[in-house]
Amino acid sequence: MFLNRIMKLISTLWGLICACNIVVAAELRVDPPNWWVGMANQELELLIHGDNVGKATLEVGIADDTVQVVDIKSADSDNYLIVTLVIAPEARAQTLELRFSGTVEQTLNYPLKARDSALGAGQGYDASDVIYLLTPDRFANGDRSNDRVEGMQEQVVDRSAPYGRHGGDLQGVLEHLDYLRELGVTQLWMNPVLENDQAEQSYHGYAITDHYRIDPRYGDLDLMVTLANEARARGIQFIWDVIPNHSGSYHWWMQDLPFKDWVNYPDSRQRTNHRRESVQDPYSIASDRENFQSGWFVDAMPDLNQRNPHMARYLIQNTIWWIETLGLSGLRVDTYPYSDKAFMTQWNAALLAEYPNLNSVGEEWSLNPTIVAYWQEGKHNSDGYLGSSPAMMDFPLNDSILKAVAESEAWNTGLTRVYQTLANDFVYANPNDLVIFPDNHDMSRVFSQVNESVAATKMALAMIATLRGIPQIFYGTEILMHNRGTDSHGVIRSDFPGGWVGDTANARTGEGLSEEQLEFQRWTRELLNWRRQQVAVHKGDFRHKAPVDGLYAYSRTYTGNTVLVLVNNLDVSRNVPRAEVSELTGDASLWIEAFSNESIDFSEALSVPPKSVLILQTP
Repeated sequence: MFLNRIMKLISTLWGLICACNIVVAAELRVDPPNWWVGMANQELELLIHGDNVGKATLEVGIADDTVQVVDIKSADSDNYLIVTLVIAPEARAQTLELRFSGTVEQTLNYPLKARDSALGAGQGYDASDVIYLLTPDRFANGDRSNDRVEGMQEQVVDRSAPYGRHGGDLQGVLEHLDYLRELGVTQLWMNPVLENDQAEQSYHGYAITDHYRIDPRYGDLDLMVTLANEARARGIQFIWDVIPNHSGSYHWWMQDLPFKDWVNYPDSRQRTNHRRESVQDPYSIASDRENFQSGWFVDAMPDLNQRNPHMARYLIQNTIWWIETLGLSGLRVDTYPYSDKAFMTQWNAALLAEYPNLNSVGEEWSLNPTIVAYWQEGKHNSDGYLGSSPAMMDFPLNDSILKAVAESEAWNTGLTRVYQTLANDFVYANPNDLVIFPDNHDMSRVFSQVNESVAATKMALAMIATLRGIPQIFYGTEILMHNRGTDSHGVIRSDFPGGWVGDTANARTGEGLSEEQLEFQRWTRELLNWRRQQVAVHKGDFRHKAPVDGLYAYSRTYTGNTVLVLVNNLDVSRNVPRAEVSELTGDASLWIEAFSNESIDFSEALSVPPKSVLILQTP
């Protein structure tokens, strides 16, 4: 009998151990991890993942009837449950109880928070701003303790490896905020900082493996919130880099897709043909269009099927979650045309319903203005499609400016390229909302593209600062960073000097920089801070004169104030008679030089130095 009691006790203990194991195995994940009351869209869809949770019974404990459960359903995989809630406008902040029973025995608390209006979520950005783009892994290593994170695939930190991880992080960005403020930056766009737990070459951030987790090699959510708050205190807002088109091949859901059609071509990994023209081409065949928008960008980036309504909802809610959590001013949308175009209309509409002032700029890397214009909000296209993106990246203007300042003047070369590109602005719904830039993280640096000419680089930046649109510069442009002899993206995204212990040069302090770099940094700082005060540049009417003999002249005028820009692309000084540009100057004969504040008498003529831009303003 004693033996029987012992065996019964062992059996009971074993049952308890097994029960405990079941609970551990059934660890549940809920996306999004929280939500808010008072949102414009009252419907919230929870994607719950865990072993056999799709077969479990769920009861939701709710404080009152202002929150209701309207649907609970399983997915193709038994490891998912989809719960739809409706949150009435008068609902108060509360914690819901998600009580699972059956195959899963567990209770989760789900927070519905009050919104924090002080964050200014979705306030937008416009032509009064200057955007600074940086690659976090390559900007500054403020916390060496997170260089290697146990359990993540890519463990090696090697600054000599162009496509490896270098250790930059959010703490490093935090420590440079004063530098950015003094430079004249008002908006900060970082390449994605969400988890990219790929086997290799994931430092760039565009292969997301968890849409709700800051990559621990950059920091955590608390640090990201601190960074956003500290930046905001310095007059700098955040633009979030979002990627609705694809994820990383090691995303947590790739081993257990909720639905068979969660991603496109899950078995064949068929790659996109990259034929962006097929979307607008009136003669295109269906297979070309389908392959472009549904094919994988590369083998390591599965194409997300936004035609699945649950995937569409997941992506929309994820974007809103980050805007609301961090108080983001706006977004930059990666590989915009590769996404399903009907979904992008839905996505933009949902975001603007929550944040009417939100700005979002789409990346359409085409040098054809009509291809870029197709996607902008307010554009009525011949195929009936209505553009929905508030802003677009202006790749056509980028190309024309860089070619113009790097080549000699002729009938169809030099500054005529810029003039002709801007003359095409009639194809855009709103050209003033285009983001203009000398370079970015995917192309050779401006200093390299103009054959390392300081004068040509200054000309490019001066035009970016004074033409219509929203200016963006890439980190290191202000100190003439280059990618001499290579177009490797890993080299283009080189480390910002001074961001690592032991660096011999420091861009923040100026230590170790050449005189040429220091002078260019000082000039850039003057240019951007001058621009911050120029309402005529932010809002002014734009007029230009066709280039003649190497001179391109344009003006920005607002409520009687005028900024006049004279661009000389010749290797000699260019004499400019007043009569030549009188339609731009009006009656004004006395002007102020932008940086020196010196008075300029332009009653007869003035001389513009070779390969330079002269910026004048009315007193």
